Amino acid sequence: MPGFRRDLRPAHRVRRVRPEGDGHGAALSRHHRRPGRTGGRRAVHRRPGRRGRRPGRPRRRDLARHRPRHHPPVVPGSLAAARPFRARRTRPREGQRRLHGLARGLHRRARLAHLPRPRPRRQAPRLRHLGRPAARRRAAARGGLPYGGRRVSSPSPQLDGLHYDVIVVGAGLAGSLVAKQLGDHGWRVLVLEAGTRTLDTWPGHLDAMKAYYGALAKVPNAPYRGNIAAPSPDLLDLEGLPGGGYRANGYFVQNGNLPYASDYLRAAGGTALHWMGLTPRMHPEDFAARTAFGYGRDWPIGYADLEPHYRAAERVLGVAGDAAEQRDAIGLPFPDGYCYPMHAIPRSHLDNVLAARLDGIPVRESDDAPPTTLRVVTTPHARNSTPDLRYDQGRGYRPAGAAGLPNYGERCVGNASCVPICPVQAKYNPLKTQATWSCKVDLVPRAVVSRVLANANGRVFGVEYQQYDDPASPVHTTRTAEADIVVLAAHAIENAKLLLVSRLANHSGQVGRNLMDHPVLLTWGLLDEPVGPFRGPGSTSGLECFRTGPARRDRAPFRIEIANWGWSWPTGSPSGDVARMLGITGDSGQPRGRGRFGTGLREALGRRIGRQISLQFAVEQDAESRNRVTIDPALRDRLGNPRPVITYDLSDHVKRGIAAAKAVSDRIFGILGAEDHTDYAPGPFAPGHFRYDGRDFVYHGAGHGAGTHVMGDSRETSVVDSWQRCWDHSNLYAVGCGSMPSVGTSNPSLTMAALALRSCEQIHRDLMDLHRPRVIRPVRVARARTGEGRT
Repeated sequence: MPGFRRDLRPAHRVRRVRPEGDGHGAALSRHHRRPGRTGGRRAVHRRPGRRGRRPGRPRRRDLARHRPRHHPPVVPGSLAAARPFRARRTRPREGQRRLHGLARGLHRRARLAHLPRPRPRRQAPRLRHLGRPAARRRAAARGGLPYGGRRVSSPSPQLDGLHYDVIVVGAGLAGSLVAKQLGDHGWRVLVLEAGTRTLDTWPGHLDAMKAYYGALAKVPNAPYRGNIAAPSPDLLDLEGLPGGGYRANGYFVQNGNLPYASDYLRAAGGTALHWMGLTPRMHPEDFAARTAFGYGRDWPIGYADLEPHYRAAERVLGVAGDAAEQRDAIGLPFPDGYCYPMHAIPRSHLDNVLAARLDGIPVRESDDAPPTTLRVVTTPHARNSTPDLRYDQGRGYRPAGAAGLPNYGERCVGNASCVPICPVQAKYNPLKTQATWSCKVDLVPRAVVSRVLANANGRVFGVEYQQYDDPASPVHTTRTAEADIVVLAAHAIENAKLLLVSRLANHSGQVGRNLMDHPVLLTWGLLDEPVGPFRGPGSTSGLECFRTGPARRDRAPFRIEIANWGWSWPTGSPSGDVARMLGITGDSGQPRGRGRFGTGLREALGRRIGRQISLQFAVEQDAESRNRVTIDPALRDRLGNPRPVITYDLSDHVKRGIAAAKAVSDRIFGILGAEDHTDYAPGPFAPGHFRYDGRDFVYHGAGHGAGTHVMGDSRETSVVDSWQRCWDHSNLYAVGCGSMPSVGTSNPSLTMAALALRSCEQIHRDLMDLHRPRVIRPVRVARARTGEGRT
């Protein structure tokens, strides 16, 4: 069978067969192939005489017994290499046995009179047949889903004049879930994605892997091709200055005292293509920070309102974790008997070393602060692990494989490149949800929504979008699409920009304001023993004990991630260590050292890299109206759309939390006996440098943008209600992290998914009310009941 690789197991090997044909180079159709085990091999190729092995030649089973076993690669190089093995039929079907005596010498296309001609199997129309009328009729009968039940996105569909029930702007995590839920309810959904759609097939995924391998800087957006029609911000757009401060280039226009240091991706799948995959829940305290601790904003809903949707999101994303440990160590409420779909990702060796040295040890943030007991806790992941047979009342859970190749990625194999790309797609990404969309969902990639359309009464009726063919060209066509309800499901910054351009939903003046992120403080050092970094996911455990408590009144809370990848984030290890040991300036601007080469270089790298540890402190940032996204008509991208203008800074409450995090790190390193190498000197790789209380600090972006169209109880102080429906427009929704009034200390993707699933319930009710038949009483009956017209 062509395409199979020689490095597969012997069970996958298939006998080499000559190409089929009539002997003159013309291949036979599949209905005229010769039956039998040989698949059409000519009998003349066998030597005449008695069948059997030659004298002195070993038996075939002896060869198979001593043949070395070959294992398939972790990432198959092609679809043929990943094709599952199917056993060949050893006996022909009834009536298909070759009659060698009678059929010898006949033409290959000839058949015996008593053998029936095989009936052709019915197949779904292929892509080249879709233009034929019969294929179109069959596709329409299946609900408009051509090509054998798979989604086919036309590069330039004719949508003008078509009306949908819902238009979803953005095919990221929130948009994919909204389209999935509404499509399953039978509503016609149109999804408009600004970026390209290339990673939903296995060849497209391999192309992204090649781009990642060839990238000099392994930043989150490295595997994904640039797009001038739908540009994305990149970490390389920021540069620190030698004396402090920063310089911003690229898509963002930054005017703040400090930079907004996060990026995102505009493509089908969104930023969830390169997320870490951590899915902790928000703590109940996080929903009422203003009431309980006097800072930030309160939510219009509580943890209890969102808990059922947390469980639904954990099922859709496929979360692996330990609910009992989360309940005991953090205090998260779970229903009795609840467990995650899959068992927790196993702890790394570093986690076990730190747990043995830190568990049960009290730590003080300062001399006058109360002690906090340390405990290493596993982190929930949206990453395939061993299914828990107790889940769903004993029904268990089936992990979702890779998009385009479902038999791969059903377990995490520890490739240690979760950010920016999982080679086997064991980590969840929205492409897996898109693969399960119903036939009611249409996806149009390369469609940049430029404006939301509304009438004079404030009712939204559609969107205007720019359709392009070449991501390297600004040439485009402006089109419109109409629907009963419009859902904005792009990034928080893109949602705010679109609302500002459309001049919608801004009665409160809060559109674009309250921009938030998780400023991340990094600390790094060397332990006294090897701990095996660069194995498995980027983080499998953390310290959750500083997320809650009365100390939140004085400083921002934080969550500590134990990094499994050594100094890769703070210094670019291991390439940064190699550069310094060769006498070249390292990735973090460290001074040059004496050059090492050969055996000395290898030994020095082994001693250093194997002992590296790093702690990542994700600090909560509260909502402030001065942190905002605006637009400037003079600053536009290549398609003529406004670029986001960002004003960003950190409050003193957040800076005190960062300072407390550094104090906790110093005490933890002291307990571990680690050699602290943390350095916060200003430089080109420290655009987030600032000074507070006479000390230097450097923060990094977590990629957790939120809060540009916050929800609330009042139209005067918020943009959307608790269902993420705009106060000013009853049929316009803005879903995603932009609706969150606070971010707490947990990664926001799970909360965003839970909010999206909750909003789908209200959208479904709105559509049911809109399409419910109206009963109008006849005029005669109405008059008879009211007495009108009587004499």
